[in-house]
Amino acid sequence: MSLRNHFIAFTLALFTSLSLFISPIASAASSYEINVGVKETLKRFHTEVPGGGEFLKQAKGVLVFPSVIKVGFGIGGEYGEGALQVGGKTNAYYSTAAASIGFQLGAQSKSIVLVFMTNDALKHFQSSKGWKAGVDGSVALIEWGVGEDINTIDIEDPIVGFVFSNKGLMFNLTLEGSKFTKIVK
Repeated sequence: MSLRNHFIAFTLALFTSLSLFISPIASAASSYEINVGVKETLKRFHTEVPGGGEFLKQAKGVLVFPSVIKVGFGIGGEYGEGALQVGGKTNAYYSTAAASIGFQLGAQSKSIVLVFMTNDALKHFQSSKGWKAGVDGSVALIEWGVGEDINTIDIEDPIVGFVFSNKGLMFNLTLEGSKFTKIVK
């Protein structure tokens, strides 16, 4: 068998493995499970982001993904399901997906909170058929000092993102290339 055929066989095996791993996770969440996860993630946001509760009161909408699973073996993929809340109530359900190439091995889980600070940004997101970070709009991932209140930062971006791991708020990440698509639950 040639090197090219080995590569094709390896790639097919990798994608089959990834789809078998991600597929049950992707289809497992009911609307009830997503809503419970969203509530817990927002509770964590209030706890880990000083001033987070007051900050969210300014939001026009909040998109929350309680668990985004990333799996990689050279080629990586991530997937998660969440809910858009407007006025504190679930408005719609969304999935997020992204792919990556490069040195990566293993699996991890993270939570994502996207805060829409303007009505225009929220309406543009809601009207899209598949919104892609970095293409259809940029997401500012905020960094601030430990113990500093989020409300003391002058945030002018229309969409602000926060990413949490099981160890807390994560910095120096990007959401560029992540696609957000409305789903029916």
